[in-house]
Amino acid sequence: MEIDEAVDPRFLLVLTHGSAGGVDAPDLLAVRDAVTPIGGVVARVLQPFRMRGARAPGSPVKQDEAWTELVAELRRHLPGLPLVQGGRSNGARVACRTASRTGAEAVVALAFPLHPPGKPDRSRAGELRGAGVDVLVVSGGRDPFGVPEAADASRLVVLPGEGHDLKKDPARVGEAVALWLGVRMRPATE
Repeated sequence: MEIDEAVDPRFLLVLTHGSAGGVDAPDLLAVRDAVTPIGGVVARVLQPFRMRGARAPGSPVKQDEAWTELVAELRRHLPGLPLVQGGRSNGARVACRTASRTGAEAVVALAFPLHPPGKPDRSRAGELRGAGVDVLVVSGGRDPFGVPEAADASRLVVLPGEGHDLKKDPARVGEAVALWLGVRMRPATE
């Protein structure tokens, strides 16, 4: 787990990777770089299946249980900060599915895999709509996993020319997240 502190902490953003990536993915680093200046304490977390040495996430039920426990432990060590959780690809799915259980106030979904490549009939839009909190989706316009509809999220940002990896211009990803969270997580006195 990598934790990057903010000078004036206003919220905790817990981010995780996709099923094949790691916490140093370019888009996750760009989000960290854009969010810490606006008060986000950013925890980039290796998912429990990876810590066990597994290559694939396995059962969504077990993945979600492990994530919920991990976030609870993290919140015990960083109490008092409002929680936003998110991730890229598979990590975005986990963040959506567990948002209400972890007490998250919002979800950041990067490269949300709407469906398996070439199988648009197997939509996962229900995970976005079922998060129970506001969800920001940042997707590449050329993502073979599909791009959600605007109605599936509180805010949808589609980056033209980007694929699923969101690595052509990761700074645009960070800017989109910081803009959204900067408004959402502003203290009530501002």
